[in-house]
Amino acid sequence: MHHHEKTAFLKFFITYFVSVALLILAAGFFYYIQMKNHILKAEEFSLIEYARHVKLHLNMNEYRNGIYTYKFVTRPKKHIDIRNFTIADRYFMKYMPTKKPYYYLQILKKKDAFNKNLFELKIKIWTLQFLLLLVFAFISYKLANNALKPLQESISTLDKFAKDLIHDLNTPVTSIKLNMKLLEKKEECADNAALQRVKKSVETISELHENLTILLQEETFQLEQVNLCKITQEILQTQQQIYPNIRFTQECSNFTAKLNAHAIKQILQNIISNACKYNTQNGYVKIYTTKNSLSIQNSGPKILNPEKIFERSYSSDKRSSGIGLDIVNRLARAMNIEIKVESDDESNTFILKFLS
Repeated sequence: MHHHEKTAFLKFFITYFVSVALLILAAGFFYYIQMKNHILKAEEFSLIEYARHVKLHLNMNEYRNGIYTYKFVTRPKKHIDIRNFTIADRYFMKYMPTKKPYYYLQILKKKDAFNKNLFELKIKIWTLQFLLLLVFAFISYKLANNALKPLQESISTLDKFAKDLIHDLNTPVTSIKLNMKLLEKKEECADNAALQRVKKSVETISELHENLTILLQEETFQLEQVNLCKITQEILQTQQQIYPNIRFTQECSNFTAKLNAHAIKQILQNIISNACKYNTQNGYVKIYTTKNSLSIQNSGPKILNPEKIFERSYSSDKRSSGIGLDIVNRLARAMNIEIKVESDDESNTFILKFLS
């Protein structure tokens, strides 16, 4: 599953599941409140029923369990509402009027049975909610998978088309590069400006071809321990030949991480190539490591809008398509690499932080 497919799947799953979960939890809460009030009403009615037995001297055998107690009390200064019902920490209490004008019957009932019923009610509701959440989690998973199928089919078709196109482009690009080298050997073509422009365009197409080839392998990335210092050293050797006026330094000897070798090489190739391309005259490119990060620094003009440079097709330079850094960003996310850009008037630094 591609990174964007995982993102779409998670967004759909979380949105649907959280919405249903909130409804289930809210329904459980209101049901609990309703049942609690129902149980309290039953407790109050049981006090009234007990008072009736006391006042009418009915059979009290069923109440000889120590749960109920009563006593006659004189009327307090304030009037007692007949609807009175007190819920204390350990008992329920209710006052009932008697035939005697100055006396009330005070009924007390222990809350042990009520607390037990309330606990059992909570367990029942929690269990039911948990089971419902499991069911809807499964439904959410199935719905998210079904929603992704059309997207996956479209992506599969586009991937197949892109792979075929890249494969077909490989032959003409290689042919053009070989013929360019033959033309460069001729004296009358060596300093031809038009030929140099064509050469630069071919190099751009070739670079884009390499980027897309690596990007289309994202789904089948094989991760292994890679020595980043060795890769950067190879890239610097190539760039040194292209840019002899730039000073290259590398403060890195043995920095390894679990990555896809081809993808990380393409990331570093793109960043270092840009560091050379957009450098100052007689400038520098410096590569160094700190803990779990690799930094690529170059002298050069300040990057305009560094927060946008990884957006697709964004470029502050008309000569660039802007696709290269978008591909860098996608490859980095696929390998759990965080890229940060720091820029000022004197230098630009790309920091690659390896999170795994």
